[in-house]
Amino acid sequence: MRYKLLLVIFLLQLTTIYAQEPKEKVRPIVFSDVSLSADSTVVDTITVDTLLTDTLSADTLLPWPENLRYRVERLLEDKRFETSTVGLQIYDLTADSVLFQYNERQCMRPASTMKMINAVASLDRLGGSYQFKTRLRYTGAVDSCVLRGNLYCVGGMDPRFAKDDLRAFVENIKRMGIDTIRGNNVGDITMKDADLLGEGWCWDDKNPILTPLLYSGKNSFMSHFCQDLQKSNITLVGDTVYGECPQQSKEICIRTHSIDQILMRMMKNSDNLYAECMFYQLAANTGEKKASAKIGRREINRLITKLGYRPSDYYIADGSGLSLYNYVSPELEVAFLKYAYHNQELFNHLLPSMPVAGVDGTLENRMKKGFAHGNVKAKTGTVTGVSALAGYCTAANGHQLCFSIINMGIRKAAVGRTFQDRVCEVMCQP
Repeated sequence: MRYKLLLVIFLLQLTTIYAQEPKEKVRPIVFSDVSLSADSTVVDTITVDTLLTDTLSADTLLPWPENLRYRVERLLEDKRFETSTVGLQIYDLTADSVLFQYNERQCMRPASTMKMINAVASLDRLGGSYQFKTRLRYTGAVDSCVLRGNLYCVGGMDPRFAKDDLRAFVENIKRMGIDTIRGNNVGDITMKDADLLGEGWCWDDKNPILTPLLYSGKNSFMSHFCQDLQKSNITLVGDTVYGECPQQSKEICIRTHSIDQILMRMMKNSDNLYAECMFYQLAANTGEKKASAKIGRREINRLITKLGYRPSDYYIADGSGLSLYNYVSPELEVAFLKYAYHNQELFNHLLPSMPVAGVDGTLENRMKKGFAHGNVKAKTGTVTGVSALAGYCTAANGHQLCFSIINMGIRKAAVGRTFQDRVCEVMCQP
């Protein structure tokens, strides 16, 4: 009996010792110890993929979307957010619910993600069949190969108007049998106001010139037209001037480009001129005498109101994102993306224009591997101190997501891009 009692006491002591022994702690992933670089694939000696897949054992047991929320929260622990600002919202379009948000209502500079807002508002107002037009018209009459009247080049702010279009102008004049113009060659730029630059644009940027008569994206339409007339042995007796085309004029030729042609370069290549031309088309379509940034802003604000937000909480300065006066929030950008997604006709034009991760456009060299590759379709944005990304992706469970991420107050845009790429990987991976 004594030996049995001693055995029981021994077993009780052993159990107590084991219970008090500390269990092995799981080492957390500390992102602040890793230096972000411009290379979105490799961060110092540790790859981004490693950072995103080296999860805690408990993490792998979390159901989606709790797993997504957990991983994004871990990314936000980076020490760089002690000195910079980030705002983001991730929305599940399939479940119609917010998955994650952080500083989502913070007003921030959108940079070129402003082009996405511009595109959605323009498609909503103009429609997917809209055409950008440049017209050649004339007054007077043609008598014995002589036009006794004026030529009028009526600008429609088409950034794609180039050599072939100008050649078509000249060839149509020749088909009319004209070899001499006894009148003026008039450029009509009355479509918009006289402002050649946008509000809040930096003077030392490579800013596009905002004129309705564009030749290969430059303000050199009339000089090239005169040269082509001369090369085709068409004599201009009068002068090259600017003025308004009279209503009683007759059409010689019209050159057009579709809204999709403009969208593709505007979004894939983040072309600022193309975006501003879209913005002014939006303004011109209201029927007012001259298009202006103020009218374009008003049209975007109308959609902001329709979406249930207050335009006074934000500021729309231009259509490209060049302006340092633009202020929107990640929440507002997501609202625009949601609106586009739920309007199929609009979405059918918008989505193909978005850069594809690791494939084309401004995302060609980002997310070149991993779950985000070929999955994320989003508009990038970069100005000094700001990096942004807004668009769509498909989660591992098949749900369609949209998101907006804006990093502000960063010295190097690569820091923002790397963070955004990691968030995208988290959204797409199981």
